[in-house]
Amino acid sequence: MPSTITREHLTASQTKASRKFWGILTRKERWGLSWRGWLLVTSVGLAAAYFAFLNVYPFLATTQRVDTNVLVVEGWIPKYAIRSAVEEFKAGSYQRVFTTGGPVVGNGGYINDYNTAASVGAELLKNFGVPSESLQMVPSRVMDRDRTYSSAVALRNWFRDHNMSVRSFNVLTQDFHARRTRLLYQKAFGKGFTIGIIAVPSPDYDSTHWWRYSEGVEEVITEGVAYLYAKFFFLPWQSD
Repeated sequence: MPSTITREHLTASQTKASRKFWGILTRKERWGLSWRGWLLVTSVGLAAAYFAFLNVYPFLATTQRVDTNVLVVEGWIPKYAIRSAVEEFKAGSYQRVFTTGGPVVGNGGYINDYNTAASVGAELLKNFGVPSESLQMVPSRVMDRDRTYSSAVALRNWFRDHNMSVRSFNVLTQDFHARRTRLLYQKAFGKGFTIGIIAVPSPDYDSTHWWRYSEGVEEVITEGVAYLYAKFFFLPWQSD
């Protein structure tokens, strides 16, 4: 009997001690990480960060060709990438080359189709050796946001309006932009299309050691954030 009273007294005392300010605040026992736990969590985090650090370039600047006779070139890419597009055209079994892109930056918006990246890219490709009969520019009129997606939509609409039964093509672009480009083109065209991607590395620095160069760091941060936005937050119907 005394022991029962003692236990009840202790329970009541503990309940009272775990509450303050008329029961507004309560104190509860919880589990927490020990120093071994924190060491394990930190080690796993560092290993994951190191793995991501080493693989961010091959992830963003992916190249995965598909078997097709259609090559799409983003018209805004630098001249070294345009030259790579010419080499790609000559080395592959391509029959048609399409250039995409919106208004040229610095013109204040859309003026006409010949003041677009698609037109500039097509002209450069022709100057570097792609036959004009194989070339077709497909300009977009969107400049302010979602330019890559808008370029893909313009190409999709061009195929539809000209009754072209294209079901697969390769897109050639600048290195770190590649994965996001393929993602947005796939969103624009849908699951019925097979889209390959070709990433052209910059000749100005060693892209595989991008962290040694300010340009490489800037590209990784910019394209990394842009890819996450396109993957998880971009809503195609808003741009359409």
